[in-house]
Amino acid sequence: MKNDTPEELNSDQEISRLIDEVMSSSTASLNDEQYRKKMQRRKEIQDQRIAKAIPEKGLIIVNTGNGKGKTTAALGMVMRSLGHGYKVAIVQFIKGAWEPSEKRVFSHWPDQLEFHAMGEGFTWETQDRDRDLEKANAAWEKSLEFIRNPEFKLVLLDEINIALKLGYLQVEQILAGLAEKPRDKHIILTGRGAPPALIEKADLVTEMTLIKHPFKDQGIKAQAGIEY
Repeated sequence: MKNDTPEELNSDQEISRLIDEVMSSSTASLNDEQYRKKMQRRKEIQDQRIAKAIPEKGLIIVNTGNGKGKTTAALGMVMRSLGHGYKVAIVQFIKGAWEPSEKRVFSHWPDQLEFHAMGEGFTWETQDRDRDLEKANAAWEKSLEFIRNPEFKLVLLDEINIALKLGYLQVEQILAGLAEKPRDKHIILTGRGAPPALIEKADLVTEMTLIKHPFKDQGIKAQAGIEY
């Protein structure tokens, strides 16, 4: 749970107020000097917060929600880490029957990236719960290898939340595994339906909200470059 101090809450409120004032319909009434003073005050607050911030900490990151973009956002972080020269591991818990284009792209970093697609597709395709359980647990054992290995700066556990939601894995075993990570390691867990205990443990949680979807609303199939 986020533990904001009263000082931090007041800072958030003041920044929000300054933004609202600048973006409101009364913006036209602000002269250049008034605008400058408001932005200067915002910068002072932000600078103070940055000065007090912890320099570095390995984060537990959860991308969840019914909207698209959970894995895509995570892969953006993977690209950043590769750009910094860090070693990265990706374990896919559900996908696997497809040959994702991302895997071909990331093959250009063979010395920095390990990619393991250990699922066999969606549950309605496999239609074999025992095998799905076996695959999910094998994927988790592989994930633990990377979580414990200090050489890997970032580990992406793609669609692990789905495995949790379906009961293939238990949140208690995931939390116990996350507790084993080195202090500076980042771990991303994606998939809709992230359990409350995982959300509570995470440092960064983003919920993708579904507003419109091409397949659901228009019957448009998954397309190369968009869905895979």
